[in-house]
Amino acid sequence: MRPDKTLAVSLALFSTLIQTSLPAQSPQHPTPATAAWWAQTTALSGDSMEGRDTGTEAYERAAKYVAAQFSSAHLKAAGDNGTFFQTVPMHQVDLDTSQSTVTLTAASQAAAKPTPLHLLEEVTLAPRESLPADLTGALIFLGYGLPTPGQDLHNKIAVFFNNTPAGLSPADRDTFAPRRTKALAQAGALATLSIDNPAATEPTHWPAAYARTVTLTNSPTAAPSTAPIALRISAESAPKLFASTTQAFAPILEAGEHGTPLTPLDLNATLSLHLVTHSKDISSPNILAVLPGSDPTLAPEYVALSAHLDGYGYGTPVFGDKLYNGTLDDAAYVALLIEIAKNQNTLSQKDHPRRSLLFCIFTGEEKGLLGSAYFTTHPTVPVANIVADLNLDQLRPIFPLKILTMEGITDSTLGDTARTVAAKFNIELRPDLEPERNLFRRADNYNFVRIGVPIASFIFGYDRGSKEEIIYRDWYARRYHKPQDDLATPIDWNAAATFNQFYADLAITIANTSDRPSWSQSSSYAPAPKTPIPPGCTTTDGKLEKCH
Repeated sequence: MRPDKTLAVSLALFSTLIQTSLPAQSPQHPTPATAAWWAQTTALSGDSMEGRDTGTEAYERAAKYVAAQFSSAHLKAAGDNGTFFQTVPMHQVDLDTSQSTVTLTAASQAAAKPTPLHLLEEVTLAPRESLPADLTGALIFLGYGLPTPGQDLHNKIAVFFNNTPAGLSPADRDTFAPRRTKALAQAGALATLSIDNPAATEPTHWPAAYARTVTLTNSPTAAPSTAPIALRISAESAPKLFASTTQAFAPILEAGEHGTPLTPLDLNATLSLHLVTHSKDISSPNILAVLPGSDPTLAPEYVALSAHLDGYGYGTPVFGDKLYNGTLDDAAYVALLIEIAKNQNTLSQKDHPRRSLLFCIFTGEEKGLLGSAYFTTHPTVPVANIVADLNLDQLRPIFPLKILTMEGITDSTLGDTARTVAAKFNIELRPDLEPERNLFRRADNYNFVRIGVPIASFIFGYDRGSKEEIIYRDWYARRYHKPQDDLATPIDWNAAATFNQFYADLAITIANTSDRPSWSQSSSYAPAPKTPIPPGCTTTDGKLEKCH
């Protein structure tokens, strides 16, 4: 059965579960403020905006819309050359799936017709400039992917189950994937082929929208890579890899899901790739604006409010729909920042927050947090004056708001401030109970952390086994990074209204508090304390050079 049909069956069963296990919700109506927010969301994620893919004319159109909204709110432009835009130079490499092929051939049937693997539906890869046009390698299964010491993998494609072995310490678990990649490269692997773990907390989605890699121009990641070509295959299609062995895939799947030992195995087959790529330089703007603060002493400092404008645009169709609108990811929260700006504009200057609000609408988040990476290394305001970043992403107002997970809750005093504000809305703030998803580092807030700025970001939370968890998992399975994240998404209007007001109140509270947020000494993200420079001494690149 093809992966898309398997998905359709499993989702139909899941939808039946939801319909039979959840009580019907009473009808809700948006408040005027929430209706205004949704009108902005509709303008940004309707079909006319074509999914706002990075580097496209559609994204530029959306960026101009956001800038016009900020201009009408009388915000101060904070981009390049007195504009709202900061141009972000990038390089894009696309895999041409109409001409590229991946085929599987049993070693005992070399003359037989190869079995094609369907790109984007069964197997995919991240293209790069240095890809060879053609590549063929023997397949060898290495369990969880670590080769034995001295193992020679030249001319071989290393297949592994994409999970972490059970029993590792937290530190070893965190570093397992990069250690595996390094070990496979040192062993000379021609390529790697990872098998999806469908039992992961956050299973990989199929089909892939497209195979495309975007990097910042002149960034280290833009340089030619010597790492093995990395492919991945869906668990539904993985049994094809084991067809020439006596080993059934089902026991491997069961063991792999639990991280229990897996035995290496020669798969008696080869995988052949024919790859056609296209590359080009592109650019795409961040949109940056400032609401000046009212306090002469604190106004030079900024509370950054961030969200990403980019989506996926057009991609592989899912149930006949090929437009990835990106309504909740993340048009709705660009819309919230627009509404906050407009609401502040109704106040006189003296009633503005004491600190300035820095509105950061980033590009290229879905391509690797590129817009925020560029801004934080090419800031348009002094980095030392940014006191906090409150990032908006990964938010789903699709069930009643009782719990919020807060990334960064114990890393700075922002956690205590957020708890105080949340209590006014009867919201319980919790730390991330699923750290293995690595959400802290997967959003634009992480680039602020890298320059020493405390952050807060939020996810709608739930108790394990609750109806809210069922709704969340269903949304993730059926809509996340799919065309179905569109304006038809069911919204809990009360939850949306509550969160939007909570976020706005938190931003204003931080902007009005005399003391700037500070890092917790226990945080692993806290910047290292600076060593005082003795009188009469000079430094070069932060190092003590000479003293008089």
